[in-house]
Amino acid sequence: MSAAPEQVGTFYIDGHVRVYNGHQAALPRHYVARQKLCLRATTDYWVNARDGQPFFVVNQVVDPGLIQVIEGEILPSLLALLPADTAGGDTVSDKRPPRHRFTLIFDREGYSPEFFSRLKDQHVACVTYHKFPQENWPVEEFYAQTVRLVSGESVVMNLAERGTWMKNGLWLRQIRKLSAQGHQTAILTTDYHADAAPLAASMFARWSQENFFKYARKHFALDRLADYQTEAVDETVVLVNPAYRTLDGQVRSCQAKLQRSLAEFGATACVEPIEPRQMESYLQKKAALQECIEQRTAELATLKKARKETPRHITIKDLPEAERFKQLSTQSKYVIDTIKMIAYRAETAMAATVRESMSMSRPDEARTLLRALYATEADLIPDHGQNTLTVRLHHSANACNDGVIRGLCEKLNETETIFPRTNLRLIFALGSN
Repeated sequence: MSAAPEQVGTFYIDGHVRVYNGHQAALPRHYVARQKLCLRATTDYWVNARDGQPFFVVNQVVDPGLIQVIEGEILPSLLALLPADTAGGDTVSDKRPPRHRFTLIFDREGYSPEFFSRLKDQHVACVTYHKFPQENWPVEEFYAQTVRLVSGESVVMNLAERGTWMKNGLWLRQIRKLSAQGHQTAILTTDYHADAAPLAASMFARWSQENFFKYARKHFALDRLADYQTEAVDETVVLVNPAYRTLDGQVRSCQAKLQRSLAEFGATACVEPIEPRQMESYLQKKAALQECIEQRTAELATLKKARKETPRHITIKDLPEAERFKQLSTQSKYVIDTIKMIAYRAETAMAATVRESMSMSRPDEARTLLRALYATEADLIPDHGQNTLTVRLHHSANACNDGVIRGLCEKLNETETIFPRTNLRLIFALGSN
């Protein structure tokens, strides 16, 4: 999908694991955080606008990680949408950093000082959470600021800002928000021009993308299969070796057990009077713990040696036959995903129109009204003499909703939309009027 010029500004990027329940094909396994299970699924990386509207999606059968997907798939697509005159960024005479082309916002998975530096070299700003914020800042550094959210609402946040040097010599802005409970949320950014308040608002508005995932799964069947056809995966695709992953898990488990045994050995002390019977029991316990520690140390050394000798990454063609998997056919999937994105963006636009004339305090009521409107019966009245097709909606059970729907119909009629494959202009009306 292409973008309008005004959309090239701020983008949210996040991975979404799509679980296809009931599909019997041998798909790769992914950990699904929302279900806390390892299931057969695929990973999609969605790029959304600031208000949560989907921009485009990148499907990954084998997930290489957020950073690799951004640099290999997402960034080239976004750069191709830019006008030619912004290719080099703005040049300033006061030695301030050049302005960026656009901003990428992502979570801690994309934390990498080297990655931040590569984005900066391409005049692309980034905003993300600080993965290692260290100690809290003094409360005196924070001051209240009025922050305007993406939705148009204004809230007060306690913000503070410092400069931070990364280990690779990159200087970043660090912005922290102090909550009412005293928790400090640290944000890093390479945007050297914007004020702290809008940057904080953009970072915390990242949940608009999570809300899109939740809403799309429930009402747009985001995880539903388009078809059951499968395709072979490119044999040159590199992935983590299952044998290495198994050994790595065993090493971590053995290390944890060894640490617990060492802690128990160190905490074991003789507190009884020094008598032969008590000392014998104490020495036997210490000897048993010492033997256990020696066994686990030897086991850990063996596992580490085996892990070191096992290649960490292999190609699909080198996978054992029992570990082979396929990918879902993408032809229908891309078409259906595009339709769902267009439908969600259209609903978002209608919800904004409906919300202007609603007196309800909850913004979700606008989408609730629209979903009810989709299921409302309507009469289709073609008029070939006037080249019109009237969609006459039936009245709802609530008179207040009728007024909102009537206003929406007036807005839709102003677009003068032609019904596809005809010359009939759509006219929306409510009831007999």
